[in-house]
Amino acid sequence: MNKIIVAIDGYSSCGKSTIAKALARYAGYTYVDTGAMYRAIALYTLRHNLTAQADIIAALPDIQVGFIQVALPEGEQAQHVTLNGEDVEAFIRTLEVGNRASEISTIKEVRAFLVAQQQAMGVAKGIVMDGRDIGTVVFPDAELKLFLTASPEVRAQRRFDELVEKGQQPVFEDVLADVNDRDYRDTHRAESPLRQAEDAIVVDNSHLTREQQMQVIYEVFDKITNNQ
Repeated sequence: MNKIIVAIDGYSSCGKSTIAKALARYAGYTYVDTGAMYRAIALYTLRHNLTAQADIIAALPDIQVGFIQVALPEGEQAQHVTLNGEDVEAFIRTLEVGNRASEISTIKEVRAFLVAQQQAMGVAKGIVMDGRDIGTVVFPDAELKLFLTASPEVRAQRRFDELVEKGQQPVFEDVLADVNDRDYRDTHRAESPLRQAEDAIVVDNSHLTREQQMQVIYEVFDKITNNQ
């Protein structure tokens, strides 16, 4: 069975990473969280107080973003992002880092820096990659493209619940405003805006359970790869 590239795009808090991880496990593929890569650079800029575009661009040669596999207590493996060799998974999932990541993702040089790395990861195929421009820019010829969406209110509630689980005390209205702001930035930026590829399969998971949406996606994957 020939391996393929699976490109998953969509709005924030649509469960892209969760779905991509599950599909990668199902297929025996490598999973790449491109959003974590942008968050790692965002964390670097926050730690070094870099706000001007020129300063951020100048710092790119000093930034190394990678992934490591971390053993979980139950015997499974989790993928963590690294920043210059440091495991920063615990630091990149805050609203502050998410907002900065959305901002720096509008910088042409930052996108080119990471897209080149992402394309190199997919040379051998057998990869599931999620982000905002995977099916339109990074892998426009991907054999399977999925575009995930859900209502802003549903996505805000999911994000709110995640933050509460992490011990934070968010205000729902603030989280919803953040979701709407990020949607606007992602879809209106000049460089690689978020948009649905013409040949992408749309999955609206506003009212689907995780099991229901994965069943739909597994069936699509099996049909394309003949993995019956």
